[in-house]
Amino acid sequence: MAVVSTGRIVVTLTGRLVNEVISFFVFCVLDLLDVFLCVVFKWVDFFVEAEWRPCYCSSAKEAITSSGKILVSERGESKIVCLCSRKLQLEDISDTLYTRPSLVSDISRTTVKELRRLKLEGAAIRSVEKVKNCGVRSTVTINSTIVEMLQGKIGGQQSHPVPRWSDCDCKTCTSWSSSGKETLYVRAEGAKDKAEENVLFIHGFISSSAFWTETLFPNFSEGTKSRYRLFAIDLLGFGRSPKPTDSLYTLREHIDMIERSVLEPYKLKSFHIVAHSLGSILALALAVKYPGAVKSLTLLAPPYFPVAKGEENGTQYVLRQVAPRRVWPLIAFGASIACWYEHISRLVCFVICKHHRLLESIVKQITRNRIRTFLLEGFFCHTHYAAWHTLHNIICGAANKIDAYLDAVREQLKCQVTVFHGRDDELLPVDCSYAVQSRIPRANVKVVNDKDHITIVVGRQKAFARELEEIWKESSG
Repeated sequence: MAVVSTGRIVVTLTGRLVNEVISFFVFCVLDLLDVFLCVVFKWVDFFVEAEWRPCYCSSAKEAITSSGKILVSERGESKIVCLCSRKLQLEDISDTLYTRPSLVSDISRTTVKELRRLKLEGAAIRSVEKVKNCGVRSTVTINSTIVEMLQGKIGGQQSHPVPRWSDCDCKTCTSWSSSGKETLYVRAEGAKDKAEENVLFIHGFISSSAFWTETLFPNFSEGTKSRYRLFAIDLLGFGRSPKPTDSLYTLREHIDMIERSVLEPYKLKSFHIVAHSLGSILALALAVKYPGAVKSLTLLAPPYFPVAKGEENGTQYVLRQVAPRRVWPLIAFGASIACWYEHISRLVCFVICKHHRLLESIVKQITRNRIRTFLLEGFFCHTHYAAWHTLHNIICGAANKIDAYLDAVREQLKCQVTVFHGRDDELLPVDCSYAVQSRIPRANVKVVNDKDHITIVVGRQKAFARELEEIWKESSG
């Protein structure tokens, strides 16, 4: 037995070493490829749309202010100042948008720092001489970018056309722009006039309301459909919802859109929440904002990574956990591409999302499976701009907020908290759910064997529908 155990350890360590070595070379190549694609996309944007496409490779300020927002940095933290309803508001963005260490960026950064140091030394010498000759005088300057941004915002100008050349222009993806509706796509089913209770379903990253409507909704009992109003939404930037190019898809913007599209028009005074993956962060934010309204909170595979002690930057820590820059497992490789490479991920979106109608028809012919077809439609229907900002500003950007949200749920809310997680989930480990329980001791964690990030629902929708009905029944009792 000892020999077998030792052999397994050797095989495991060898596998990890091989994965590390291969990953190092693969991601070095990807670093260079992303730099190359940065130049390519800038030129294509210029020729097709007659303007450069701002990105986060060189200047965060350029990319952010082009969206009609002002970037304010103080003590290592970044805030967004936006003009909304004649008021200035602060919105958080994640520094992972413009700070993602790589071999190429490290070399470039070192070179830039050295040049800047030499420049500053020369400037310091000149300023000392100037002070000696002219004395000290303080001045106040106004950044022209801020002035232009405010003028553009007040004048209602739009930074970029909708859709962009690399985005899909089909009726489904652009219906929101032609109708002029600034609300999310909402699928409402179940009881209408005499609903006793309400349930809000929030999907995860690069998904849509179909994740719920094609799996759970058909499997709820008639009693549930007669008592509950069921709301499934497409988040901002996904599915049939608006995909504005002047948004940074911050937590505030997502929550505001949910309020404007569901809570306010349907006058929801109380509701249950069911959320998957990235949607769990939005669910927690809603629960904290409406502590007296939430009757139960059901989270599936929440992306909660408690920041380890000694880590100075929580957003960067979460980025490394979600996207470890490894080629294996494949889902981690895909997450790393989506998180680390702005231009490679844009190329992937161009291939998949812009041509989603063709891909959907091919999948439909091959699988002959209604559920899988609809789920893939949700996966395809988004823009790179929306996915890129949502990923960084919600999953990574919430690193400094989620602890406070969980503490508020523990101390201020009395609702039932249930967490489901697939034991075979390779994207978000089961430890994420146990970490939620460590923060909210009353949370009931249910680990489902032989299920992963998607099959925690898909494939067991009937059983999960019964479990949800039981949770709602207990919460209402």
